Amino acid sequence: MTFEQDLKSIIRTIPDHPKPGILFRDITTLLGDARAFRRAVDELVQPFAGQKIDAVAGMEARGFILGGAVAHQLSAGFIPIRKKGKLPHTTVSMSYTLEYGVDEMEMHSDAIKPGEKVLLVDDLIATGGTACGAIKLLRQMGAEVVAACFVIDLPELGGAEQLGALNVPVRSLVAFEGH
Repeated sequence: MTFEQDLKSIIRTIPDHPKPGILFRDITTLLGDARAFRRAVDELVQPFAGQKIDAVAGMEARGFILGGAVAHQLSAGFIPIRKKGKLPHTTVSMSYTLEYGVDEMEMHSDAIKPGEKVLLVDDLIATGGTACGAIKLLRQMGAEVVAACFVIDLPELGGAEQLGALNVPVRSLVAFEGH
């Protein structure tokens, strides 16, 4: 069995969540399996080992879990990107489009210095709205976004192509057809 097949068998699929017709890909089963979690983090880190990555940015909330582990492996700092109003210090924000409307994300204004190399990490790329917003926010602060890494890609929703249009390489460990 390949790593991708193994990963697909570990990730739980929940039908009709959060609404009818949606197949929710739940990584909590992956996070709960120590060996699989370690392997997934190693696979996310592998292409960047030996590169100078200054920080890993993780999007709320599962991106915090994965991003923290990736940052640790790369000996890099970690930048939390959160929903509006959740961070305690001075922030910068960016609006982004979701399938069902507009939302806003923030990061601390002193989280990054211009020119720093940043890796964006989250559990899943779907339409790409949130990830594109995070990339624009990081770039607004002067970051060089080296790549975006995800455990899961839902290719038919086109998110990876959206990031490609922003000249950000995308790495995902597994693709699930059907959303």
